[in-house]
Formats: sequence, structure tokens, C-alpha cells
Amino acid sequence: MTVEPLLVFGEVLFDHFPDGRSVLGGAPFNVAWHLQAFGEAPRLISRIGDDADGQALRQAMNRWGMDATGLQTDTRLPTGRVEVSLVDGEPHYEIVHPVAWDAIEPVASRGGGWLYHGSLALRDARSRAALDALAAAPGVRIFLDVNLREPWWDRDALLERIHAAHWVKLNEDELGRLAPEVPDGEGVMDARARALLHEADLDGLVVTLGAAGALVLDRDENGAAGSAAERATVVDTVGAGDAFTSVMILGLRRGWPLDTALECALVFGAAVCGLRGATVADPDFYQPFLHDWRHAGNGAA
Repeated sequence: MTVEPLLVFGEVLFDHFPDGRSVLGGAPFNVAWHLQAFGEAPRLISRIGDDADGQALRQAMNRWGMDATGLQTDTRLPTGRVEVSLVDGEPHYEIVHPVAWDAIEPVASRGGGWLYHGSLALRDARSRAALDALAAAPGVRIFLDVNLREPWWDRDALLERIHAAHWVKLNEDELGRLAPEVPDGEGVMDARARALLHEADLDGLVVTLGAAGALVLDRDENGAAGSAAERATVVDTVGAGDAFTSVMILGLRRGWPLDTALECALVFGAAVCGLRGATVADPDFYQPFLHDWRHAGNGAA
């Protein structure tokens, strides 16, 4: 049996904190990390610097058994980084530009399968061109993860990407900024979701709602909604959205019913809220979920 390709494209970076700590992340990296633990063998397409952070990132991928053939090395630009500072006790984030993942070079793709990318990785023309080459491969299905980060987005350009995608995930605030206008009143969020679904001719749309859970719709407006907030012990919400996304992609690849995929994604996202950081380097953490999901394709989660 031929396994469909699964490409994850975009930023890999370290968050650098004032106390000297650094934490590995970036939404595409986090998604790929979880999918690797689920046995999906994603190929991460990104670019790192020829520096200590880049070496640490490559070593982490190797230890986790991830495919590093799509990880490029830049001899000029540094590995991606976010400078975290405290201003009046509140964290502020500077997403440094330019860095290596702004200059991802085109790679070959045989087409088919799934291509995940976020919106942040599109801020530079060089990486946009690399993504366009992958997206143009025959039969590829695109899962776009919207992450609006000022000043690194343009509404018209992002709407073009949404129209080019098959599945789109965004949060309620991002939906309000990007969806067509609808009359105010009860149910306005649902109406906006349906309007964007049809205007962009999507196969499906996922709207995350924070503690209220999430909503998912397919092109026929078959949908599901749910929340796992009551099951979450919150230590750190960083990366919970990426954990959620990884399971939604898993469910789409494995043909799970929408309500099952959503339930599994919410439960896993809630579990990651109980961790310090976005990922965990312990395969045992994933085993209970994999055990519970053995029959998910039959609608049993």
C-alpha cells in the first residue's frame, strides 16, 4: 500500500526568554512533531541557520525520528527566533525578520497527499515561492492554519491563500477579520463560518473558540461542535492549538467522521494544556491516545 505524502511547511524557531531560556517551536514544527508521534511520518519543509540553534533543532528531530530531508541549512541567515520581553509585567514577542525560514527554497514533490502550512511562513516572497511550487503539485490537498501575527499579514493576500486551500483552521477573532460581513444578531459566528466556507469553496472549515471548544463544518455544512475545557488542567496553553490541529489532520487522513475527529482533537489539545511547553519528548505520553483512537475510523473515539 502506498502511503500518501504528508508535507508540513513553514517556520521552525526558538523562543528566547529574558532569563536565557530558549524553547523550540513554531506551529508547523509542533504539528509535525505530534504527527510523527502518531505514526504519520510527516516531511517537514523548512530552513535553519548554520548556528547552534539550528544544530539543536536538527538533533531534536533526529532523536524523535523525524524526516529531516526537507530541512535546509542557510549559511547567511540565522535560525528563526522570537525575542520574548516583559513590558510592565506582560510578555511581548518580536518575531525576528529576516531569518532562515523566510528563505525556504523550492523542493520537489510527487504530488498527492496533504500539505499543511500556516500563514506566518508567507511573509517573505522567497518562502511564498517555495510553497507555491508544492501547492501546484497534482492532487495535493492543502490545510491552511491561519495565524495572524502583526505586522506579518495582509488581508487580501491571505484571502487568496484561503481560496486556494481545501481545509482552513482559524480562531473566532480571525474569522471576524477575514469572513464576509453578515447581519449582526444571534448566530453571527456560525453565519460567518458558513459564508467563508462557501465563498472560498472549501472542503471544510475549523473555528477554534478557546475554552468554548471548536466548530467544524464540511462543504455540505455537516458539522460538529464541542469542548474539552472541563477535562483540561491548564499549566500552559502554548501549543494547544497546534496539538488540536495535528489530530484534525490525522482524522482527515484516516477518514474519521467529523464529530470523532473534533472530539479527539479537543481531548488531545486539552491534554497538551497540562504540559509546560508545546511538545513532549516522551513517546509514552501519546500511547493512551493512540490506544483510544484505534477504532476512530468507525466513529468510536
